Amino acid sequence: MKIISWNVNGIRAVISKRDFFNKFKEIDADVFCIQETKAQDNQVQDSLSEELKDYYIYSNSAVKKGYAGTAIISKIKPVNVKKNIGIDIHDDQGRVLCLEFESFFLVNVYVPNSGQELKRLSYREDWDLAFYNYLKQLEEIKPVIVCGDMNVAHKEIDIARPQANYNKSAGYTQIEIDGMDRFINGDLLDTFRLFHPNEKNQYSWWSMRGGARNRNVGWRLDYFLVSKSLTSKLKDAFILQEIMGSDHCPVGIII
Repeated sequence: MKIISWNVNGIRAVISKRDFFNKFKEIDADVFCIQETKAQDNQVQDSLSEELKDYYIYSNSAVKKGYAGTAIISKIKPVNVKKNIGIDIHDDQGRVLCLEFESFFLVNVYVPNSGQELKRLSYREDWDLAFYNYLKQLEEIKPVIVCGDMNVAHKEIDIARPQANYNKSAGYTQIEIDGMDRFINGDLLDTFRLFHPNEKNQYSWWSMRGGARNRNVGWRLDYFLVSKSLTSKLKDAFILQEIMGSDHCPVGIII
């Protein structure tokens, strides 16, 4: 099974300005998770259903129009579909979409950004803990695969300019790093680092300013985390840096 995750920075935008559907078919994922749809549920369906008639399409949209949102496109019909984590303050932005399959839960997440001048860092800290507890509740039933834009560069190797950004920029503060540490210390594996523990210059997001992508001045913000019990099932983890169309690129696993 190949599973892909991609923050598309607007599903309608990525479809209109790039050759999205050809890329989608070339990647040929069994399950394709999307973050930051910036669309309502009906708009996601309208954007995808005509070209992807053989797929199951699910979405979770924010109350605020044109903001956040997640979607999953799957060849395989899930056992169940769940939205959100059950906490009102976190559940109006369409940030979590969970598909239950026979042997695992697949959780697609778009983690909140801490914002300019770190104004939402306290909210982000609360979110990280709430989301961790949500995953652990799922794990009591069956293993989990978590993917998406987690809006944090976990280690120095995951960011091109660590010293310039540490505790100054959203996505690389100690509070956010601690949040990721909680996932890893809680027996969720960072699949990319499992297969590529020391590989440098592997990023999944680049600023749209200053030619950052051409110079590969980036951040690894997009992850697949899996329950340790699935370790033996993992075959590969990768970043598709050559795929354009968003300020993020797709990441994936084969399991």
